[in-house]
Amino acid sequence: MTTTYNCTADDERTAGIAHARRAILEKKCIVLPTDTVYGIAADAFSPQAVTMLLVSKGRGRNMPPPVLIPRLNALDGLATDVYPDARDLAEAFWPGGLTLIFHAQPSLDWDLGETKGTVALRIPDDEVAIDLLTVTGPLAVSSANRTGQAPAQTAFEARTQLAESVEVYLEGGFRPVEGTDARPSTIVDATSLPLRVVREGAISIERLREVVPGVLDINGNAADEAEVTAAEATAAADEDTAAGDAAPEDGAEDPVHSDAGEKPASAE
Repeated sequence: MTTTYNCTADDERTAGIAHARRAILEKKCIVLPTDTVYGIAADAFSPQAVTMLLVSKGRGRNMPPPVLIPRLNALDGLATDVYPDARDLAEAFWPGGLTLIFHAQPSLDWDLGETKGTVALRIPDDEVAIDLLTVTGPLAVSSANRTGQAPAQTAFEARTQLAESVEVYLEGGFRPVEGTDARPSTIVDATSLPLRVVREGAISIERLREVVPGVLDINGNAADEAEVTAAEATAAADEDTAAGDAAPEDGAEDPVHSDAGEKPASAE
């Protein structure tokens, strides 16, 4: 029987986490809040449970789910060949909205789908999620929505899409913040050097580069190359504005500076 728990109330939160733990042990799916959006979760070490998660979303094995972990020291038990740059990012942004793709430990007995020997790991910055992960261990987690639909920002929204395919819904309120759009985690490929962003999200490339300057952006550009591209785009915009402006002194003030300041930011 599908049950929703209001985890903003202490008694329901305790009961909800206990029920969710039992559901995970029974190879069933649950929905939990994270710091980005709500996620549908299953036992990462149960092929049956992971298959149920993928079926619930309407997703194939070619799109394996990431794995959420409760603490940093779980990293080396699940991943191998962890580069110092990747560890620096993990230490800087975990818990938080950064997912790192590593080579999976070859000895692990799990089947997340067609991973090609990799695993995507993250520690969420959410108390309910961490409380559950602490009693369950690593969970395979994907956004709580049917494939092609908008990610759920409440457990209620998740239930309208996933219905009875989920045993337990943990309602923790709006995620990430009420009135804001759903924003997934940033994903960085850490299986080789240099590290590369493969999905833009909650952590900007500028913040990543404050920790590891050599991170490539989603287009494969290093910091200097990205700055050149942005400068060329700004110069082209300046030329277009100047050429089409009947009053150069006005065009050289607000419009040009506004464009130059907004375009690089919108690209993030």
